[in-house]
Amino acid sequence: MHASQGRSAGLGLALASAFAFGGSGVAAKPLIEAGLDPLHVVWLRVAGAALVMLPVAWRHRALVRNRPVLLLGFGLLAVAGVQACYFAAISRIPVGVALLVEYLAPALVLGWVRFVQRRPVTRAAALGVVLAAGGLACVVEVWAGLSFDVIGLVLALGAACCQVGYFVLSDQGGGAEPPHPVGVIAYGLLIGALVLTAIARPWGMDWSVLGGDTVMDGAAVPAWLLLVWIVLLATVIAYVTGVISVRLLSPAVAGVVACLEAVIATVLAWVLLGEHLAAPQLIGGALVLAGALIAQSSTPRPPSGPVASGAGAAAPDVVVDRADAHR
Repeated sequence: MHASQGRSAGLGLALASAFAFGGSGVAAKPLIEAGLDPLHVVWLRVAGAALVMLPVAWRHRALVRNRPVLLLGFGLLAVAGVQACYFAAISRIPVGVALLVEYLAPALVLGWVRFVQRRPVTRAAALGVVLAAGGLACVVEVWAGLSFDVIGLVLALGAACCQVGYFVLSDQGGGAEPPHPVGVIAYGLLIGALVLTAIARPWGMDWSVLGGDTVMDGAAVPAWLLLVWIVLLATVIAYVTGVISVRLLSPAVAGVVACLEAVIATVLAWVLLGEHLAAPQLIGGALVLAGALIAQSSTPRPPSGPVASGAGAAAPDVVVDRADAHR
């Protein structure tokens, strides 16, 4: 009974995380269109979330000594890299398209596993890669001569590659005492904020934008309200609920639910931003999601061994890699 309740709670938290992550681009795009640089929006998001998570970082300060490489990888790839590339992408292409392209990451991970690590992959996983690639072709409408913004597409692919890099780093984690995933998130946000401060140079930001209104599909919305949405809902709550959901479910199940993030983002962009996609792009998006789902769920599990900490160590590392997503 308790296991069933935990699974139901985990599913609810996974859905909440997907919804929260999916809304990040929708809230960020009006700020970008109001005059803020995409990197400045990323910096506001990450720095604000890092301030909120400071007490958690202090509580898990031993991680700095025990897992410096993991924390650095999380901060550079899962926080700074993914967010910067994604927000820069949505300044040039629709939110739904950017997120759908980013969801090529599970398929790209399969390529890393097969050709770099030289581990076998299933036929179902290969099918997922083919579906995702075909779906991407529809999303960018290759038959129209790549009329889509090429730079925006490259930036979205960069976000996917940052996810791949972090997945690989997480796969090499582990140890007798797995790091607390929420502590890793807190330090990842702090490291990401420091890196983005050097890159974005927020002292040159037009702070007056935050005191005015933005426009969402013709409606005026206070800029500060969107910033609160990005920091609290689309970052802090999204990461924490995602981590807890993986603890209550399995990484595979939570990962499948996370694929709904792209669908939620596309629907929210349609409703709140008026971004309408053509039928071939919607079909392509469905193919990308299907391919990513198949590729992710078909990834070979690492063989279980006699090490006592094996089961306990595997889950937290994958728990951490879910916290990249996004978003």
